[in-house]
Amino acid sequence: MPNPADKQTVFQGRVITVNIENARLPGVGPVPLEIVRHPGGAAVVALNERHEVCLLRQYRHAAGGYILELPAGKLEPGEPPLDTAQRELVEEAGVAATHWRPLGAILSSPGVFTEVIHLYLAQDLQVAAMAHEAHEVIEVQWWPFAKALRAAHDGRIADAKTLIGLFRAAALAGEERA
Repeated sequence: MPNPADKQTVFQGRVITVNIENARLPGVGPVPLEIVRHPGGAAVVALNERHEVCLLRQYRHAAGGYILELPAGKLEPGEPPLDTAQRELVEEAGVAATHWRPLGAILSSPGVFTEVIHLYLAQDLQVAAMAHEAHEVIEVQWWPFAKALRAAHDGRIADAKTLIGLFRAAALAGEERA
């Protein structure tokens, strides 16, 4: 985190803060950068016993309409990423899992955003009480995992966290078969 004297907050919202920060880059010196500070998030590749993956068809204003994505959400203050993943899977997809494996973390856009998204594989699913937030427009879909991977490869799925989560889960499955 930069020295408070080296930054100016230009926007403070419900989720993000936008700063102009005087960054000290190696060999360059101070450079003013626009940085969007985000608490981070977690996303879940949830696979059921039929080897179907949970995808959400969700309306995203910034994306210009509906997109397919994994259940995911923002880290709450002090909340471990796994707790976020478990909470969001129940709230958005209406399922809970007893078996969790980390799939690593990703940086959504490190030139501008501080957001880190933690990815998980969830299995051994049970029905739970769904609790969408009032502003969420979500349709839960269960796709055969192979079909979801084809959609990731051919561009029907364009959300970065979903692409990386699906590909990492597929790689993990390949390692387990070897």
